[in-house]
Amino acid sequence: MNKPLGVLVGIVVIAGALNTAGAWYTGTKLQGELEQSLEQANVELAQQLKGTTTRATIELASFERNLYSSTAHYRVDIQDDTDMGKQPVVFLFADHIEHGPLPWSRIKTFKWMPVMATSNYSLVKTPFTEKWFEAAKDQSPLKGQVTIGYNRSIEGDLALLPLEAKLDENANFIFSGLTMSAQSDADGKNVKGKGYMDHLEFVSTTPGKPRARIELNGLTMASDLNKSAFGFYLGQNVLELSEGQLTYGERQSVAKVKNFEYAGSASANGNLMSGRLSYNVGDFTLDDKPVGSAQMIMTASRLDIPAMQSLLTLYQAKFQPQPDGTKPVAPLTQAEQIQMQADVKQMLTAKPQLALEKFTIKTANGQSDLNLALSLAPPTTFEQPPLELTQQVLTSLDAKLVLSKPMIADLSVVQAQLAGQTDPQTIEKMATMNSEMAGVMAVQTGVAKVEGNNILASLNYAAGQVDFNGQKMSLEDFINLMITRFGNGPDRL
Repeated sequence: MNKPLGVLVGIVVIAGALNTAGAWYTGTKLQGELEQSLEQANVELAQQLKGTTTRATIELASFERNLYSSTAHYRVDIQDDTDMGKQPVVFLFADHIEHGPLPWSRIKTFKWMPVMATSNYSLVKTPFTEKWFEAAKDQSPLKGQVTIGYNRSIEGDLALLPLEAKLDENANFIFSGLTMSAQSDADGKNVKGKGYMDHLEFVSTTPGKPRARIELNGLTMASDLNKSAFGFYLGQNVLELSEGQLTYGERQSVAKVKNFEYAGSASANGNLMSGRLSYNVGDFTLDDKPVGSAQMIMTASRLDIPAMQSLLTLYQAKFQPQPDGTKPVAPLTQAEQIQMQADVKQMLTAKPQLALEKFTIKTANGQSDLNLALSLAPPTTFEQPPLELTQQVLTSLDAKLVLSKPMIADLSVVQAQLAGQTDPQTIEKMATMNSEMAGVMAVQTGVAKVEGNNILASLNYAAGQVDFNGQKMSLEDFINLMITRFGNGPDRL
């Protein structure tokens, strides 16, 4: 044997020996690691499902260890508390686990970083999942791969296979499949994920009812989350839908949304949380006729997390409907009343701020906008008259409304079409009347004024004084004014 060839053979033999030793070592540790991971996963599931009627557990049903690989079977039980008399939904998974440090599935894809194991799992066919398998042409409709690093980090991919199924005599379901990928550091403190679905379609043809059809195209999801010290995740979530449409009613109207976007973010500074939610509809049409677009942005800051968690626990125990749908009947005890009042005061002590930063509806001929911001503070005591309590709790409020009369007319046209009106002149007359009537009513009630094509209203409150459409008054006078105009006062319009 020549020297270069001998060196190469030696390297291969040594690498093979090291991989064998690593695989044996990994195999001896793997079952313990799996059981520990599942125990942690069950704790996390219980935490994330707290406050819902759903319970879920994952268990290792069996484990068979070999030198280079092992086989595991998992059982997932899902129970809805509203169906306590029924058996839980059970899913079974089979898992072929390749031992590290160099699993073959990674070597052949040129991923040579040593890892503890690579898991290749798939849903197992059972009587419960039999129809799902049939819809996937007798393949496992759910499968994925997870790689576990020696530092307990995780990288994984999941795939739901394309399906086409007749759910029953009256319903058809078409699904292009969905792919997802995720990664997590040790103990799941930081989690990132993304997913994509190309197409989903559901058609219902129930006898005696109009045909209904729902279609979604181009769904993208992404998350970047960090587990907080309070046990829940903070970070960013994004969802984007290229197109969605609904076909419904006797006339088989088609409502279509394009370029829908949702983005949510949350962060914490000590015990205080801030968050932002935004929704955007790029284009909305009805029967291929343009309706408009919309955008909404909401924010909150200085929210006391321990106080919110305490109030949520009390709500779940005393106010949340029971599994059978009935409402709790036990009143708050004196201790619970004291605790709730303390939690509310703690939240107000943080001086939270809430805002509807933007709410915009835009049609072909007009645009309307609304924004609102308010700040809160703790009262000296809750045992005081409502007016004095409001003055102390509500430290400031600022609201502005711009309501476009042409926009009202555009939406009136849509409403007339939905009602089955087809005569263009009648539709135009009704739209003009509705937009003008809105302006007249706003002026007559004194809640707004009209400038050109816009109905304008503003409300500002600070330090016990109200500025309502340029008219200054005390908070008490403002409340009396609203009662007079909209309540049961003698001057009600």
